[in-house]
Amino acid sequence: MKIIITIPSQTLELFADSGELLRRYSVSTATNGAGEENGSYCTPRGKHIIRAKIGAGQPANAVFVARRPTGEIYTPELGAQHPRRDWMLTRIMWLCGREPGYNRWGSCDTMRRYIYIHGMPDEAPVGQPGSHGCVRMRNADVMELFDLVSAGTFVEICV
Repeated sequence: MKIIITIPSQTLELFADSGELLRRYSVSTATNGAGEENGSYCTPRGKHIIRAKIGAGQPANAVFVARRPTGEIYTPELGAQHPRRDWMLTRIMWLCGREPGYNRWGSCDTMRRYIYIHGMPDEAPVGQPGSHGCVRMRNADVMELFDLVSAGTFVEICV
């Protein structure tokens, strides 16, 4: 399987090894656009893999901090209590760059930047930029994708 994320269209597409399109999801990438540099709050381009899958068995809307479930379940009321919190919900797929000097190692390392594909509050908009660099998805979509892919799945982020 292979994932292609296209920043201009704010889409994530999952392809079978045969090239058949299996799923297409609307996503939300970085408000700051595309870029690889640490501290840029941009979505990194290029070739990646899913390095780790986190959250199997957690309920929809489970809240994660530092890749650990907090025991909280997101609700709009919880969101209103913490309006500046960057919500990572339901599942996390941690990305690792595959291109040394571009998105791996040094000041442009995707994994060290903690770039994930993860769930987000369902009332937040998708189909437009809005993240701090990650690729955000609706919770039902991220649960489905999580169950379809494995660690090591190829991911390409394109502009």
